[in-house]
Amino acid sequence: MPETESQLINLYEHPGHLLRRAQQISVSIFYDELGNELTPVQYAMLRNLAGHPGIDQVSLSALNGIDTSTGATVCARLEEKGLLERKVIPHNRRQRALTITPAGEKLLEDLIPGAQRLRRRLLAPLTGPEQLQFMELLTKLVEGNNEQSRAPLAEPPAQTASAEG
Repeated sequence: MPETESQLINLYEHPGHLLRRAQQISVSIFYDELGNELTPVQYAMLRNLAGHPGIDQVSLSALNGIDTSTGATVCARLEEKGLLERKVIPHNRRQRALTITPAGEKLLEDLIPGAQRLRRRLLAPLTGPEQLQFMELLTKLVEGNNEQSRAPLAEPPAQTASAEG
């Protein structure tokens, strides 16, 4: 007789519930280790911007898996903090090209030790091999369900000669 599927009466059998709890824990540890200067989404946007200078705001939002209106709000906050600059793209005045400021670069550099501690603390309950397996499986889960998201992750845009200068 085939194994029967759980009735899912126990909330802790729901992967979504466990993922939500894991997110809560991750955010709590984020603030413990990185402080209150940035939110986790602001950190992600700034970290991805550092690797994609000149990217437009819409593409950076997609690269982070957030909707464009949230991305615009996050970029505005980061600009207010002096961590990035937004400039209207001449050939498409509805989009803004983003660059990280020296203050943004310094902040990211200063946050590296905290980010490393965050990762270690979050994965600490797992053995070394389990940590690798967990990250592989979590990546597979996210990538395999990417299209189910309200804001699917996008690949970074290809750098063009005009975008580079």
